[in-house]
Amino acid sequence: MDRRNLLCFLLMLANARSGRAAPASTYAFVTPEQADGLAQRERDAPAAAMLRAAARVVDRAPHALPLVHVEGTLPGHGIYDSSREALRDLPAARDLAIAGRLTGDLQYSTAAARFVSAWAATYTPSLNPIDETGFDALFIAWDLLPDTIREPLQPAMEKFLRAFALGYLQHPPKGSTAVNNWNSHRVKLATMAAFAGGDERLVAHAHDRYREQLQANIDSNGLTFDFSQRDALHYVVYSLEPLLMAALAARQHGQDWWPDEGQRLSLALDWLLPYATGKKTHIEFANTTVQFDRVRRDAGLQGFDGMFDPKVARLAYALAARLDMRYAELAQSLKDAPWQDAWLELVVPLARR
Repeated sequence: MDRRNLLCFLLMLANARSGRAAPASTYAFVTPEQADGLAQRERDAPAAAMLRAAARVVDRAPHALPLVHVEGTLPGHGIYDSSREALRDLPAARDLAIAGRLTGDLQYSTAAARFVSAWAATYTPSLNPIDETGFDALFIAWDLLPDTIREPLQPAMEKFLRAFALGYLQHPPKGSTAVNNWNSHRVKLATMAAFAGGDERLVAHAHDRYREQLQANIDSNGLTFDFSQRDALHYVVYSLEPLLMAALAARQHGQDWWPDEGQRLSLALDWLLPYATGKKTHIEFANTTVQFDRVRRDAGLQGFDGMFDPKVARLAYALAARLDMRYAELAQSLKDAPWQDAWLELVVPLARR
């Protein structure tokens, strides 16, 4: 064991009874201090919403699969339906882990650990980031598990996280997927997995991929490649969300990836702003170049026809507000309920930044 790994191991042992989420260098998104601080937020308004969400899934059995696949398929086709059901495990694990920290009740943390353990033991990353984008919630659940519960899962989860980080960083996409939302989700997963693994070289590599994607995906006017390709604001949002998540994960580690050198991410958010406020409207997918968009529209899938709904941009601006407070008012206005996205408000409180 080298000196760096030995130090991490000794720190983990020293904190074994403290309930801390992880050594500072090995968390994906939630700092140890934020994890510890959740115990003081049990009476806060968003905590009630989070505990209700956790109560709905505390008895859920894991549905871990060796493969999930939803990209390019429709309900009722292939493994789409079973994959969708399995992927519900991931936010369930996050919500339960937060509930465990809020209350100190090990039934929640243990339930979250069941999901983490099942997926780490069963799943091998396919390196399709559209299928796998939801795994960021599982990474956050891992951040929040008390060390006494984490310890037996550590070897499997470290291997799992490294497979995500190395896989996405060593296998660059080709064609339009190297530029569009597909690559944005790849960058997010690689970034969070690299941070969670504590490997500074992988983090630096992920940062390089992040900067490359901003330059390739967003032009100097803030227009995304996705809008040009899909003629849909839905895909603008879908491409920006993971990049914002990556930037916020970096901020959580004391690294400032926002604003980037070319201000590309803020330019894109500002380009989207009049549509998010409702000052401008847009008919979605009218001139998309992607045949599958038309297939989904003809199948009657929601969101693939008609006017853009500004509330689709809710999470993007909630993340952006944690990087730049000028987006805070808009982020709040896009919520359907005061504590929508309660998980984010609890782990990275907007009012306290």
